[in-house]
Amino acid sequence: MKKALKWLSILIVLVMAAAGAAGAYVYTGMQPVKASEQAVKITIEPGTGTGEIADLLEKQGLIKNSLLFRSYLKWKSEGSRFQAGVYEFKPGATYDEIIARLNSGDIVKAEMVRFTIPEGFTVKQMADKLSEEGVLYKGAFLKLAGDASGLDSELLKEIPQNDKLTYRLEGYLFPETYELKKGSTERDIALRMLQETEKRLDGIPDFRQKLKERGLTLNELMTVASLVEREVVVDKERSMVAGVIYNRLAKHMKLEIDATVQYVLDKPKERLLNSDLRSVDSPYNTYLYEGLPPGPIAAPSLKSIEAALAPTASEYLFYVTKKDGSGEHLFAKTYAEHLKNIETSKAMAEK
Repeated sequence: MKKALKWLSILIVLVMAAAGAAGAYVYTGMQPVKASEQAVKITIEPGTGTGEIADLLEKQGLIKNSLLFRSYLKWKSEGSRFQAGVYEFKPGATYDEIIARLNSGDIVKAEMVRFTIPEGFTVKQMADKLSEEGVLYKGAFLKLAGDASGLDSELLKEIPQNDKLTYRLEGYLFPETYELKKGSTERDIALRMLQETEKRLDGIPDFRQKLKERGLTLNELMTVASLVEREVVVDKERSMVAGVIYNRLAKHMKLEIDATVQYVLDKPKERLLNSDLRSVDSPYNTYLYEGLPPGPIAAPSLKSIEAALAPTASEYLFYVTKKDGSGEHLFAKTYAEHLKNIETSKAMAEK
């Protein structure tokens, strides 16, 4: 009997020792790894399971034992709310600290690039500006603006596939300040700008109904808006100039807008000569061809779009810029009045 009790005591001691050793192993294994200021970056893809995450944390030296981490998650009923993304952890974090960050989606903020497209910019001007700023590759952007390949946008259904268009996306890349992830492709950038145009158009009350009432396609509206954008400096005149454009179209008069000739030139001129107006053979040249150009000649602002959608009714058919530095125009109903306005404008410059 004494011998049996002795062996039982030994067994109990061995079990307790084993349990203690196991407890010590678990306790040690669950302690944070050695602290370090050198952050470790890990990427958790969407759909990654908790077991894979635990393995990744161990592999990257952020926990000591993935099995113990998985057991801890099960005991705490955690892991179902972990969010995908790129994280940075400093070695030395506890289980609870790691779990809290994975639950909250405390991911590394992506490095962003910020750029501004001014109102009235052409696709070529955008390409030049953004390539100089290191945002994109000029050639790739111009090619994409020309064929719009691979872009998923509802707007494209309303932009004609016309060989006469210099750039299919001209006029549809909204002028605005943007912030995108650094490394965004030309396609990412163009798509974001198209989305902004869609958003702005949808924000105009009863936009589609108004467009239908005017009997215009979206491309015609955006073309008129782009002409207004390049012709007008003073906001209060936008709807007035839009009205003049529609009046001339209704009377089958050539629009004779200098900006359409400037658009065709490789390098815009400070001052166009009469020879330029008549010699540049392009469907965009409104001195040679009646009607609207094939498409927009620049990125119109929201104000110009709204002016093209709701022009001021008048009998004006002509306008000329005042040469007094105001940027305003003199309007006329007849060509004789227009000639007088031209002389008046010249006189302003001499004062």
